[in-house]
Amino acid sequence: MNNFREKADLIWNLANLLRGDYKPHEYADVILPLVVLRRLD
Repeated sequence: MNNFREKADLIWNLANLLRGDYKPHEYADVILPLVVLRRLD
């Protein structure tokens, strides 16, 4: 369970880093293309 917690913390830390550069109304402009690229990968 500790490994899961470390992964969750990493994801939230990355989300906080990204959130600092974009305003809330811009999230979809950034997240959607990243999700599409990930799915294509």
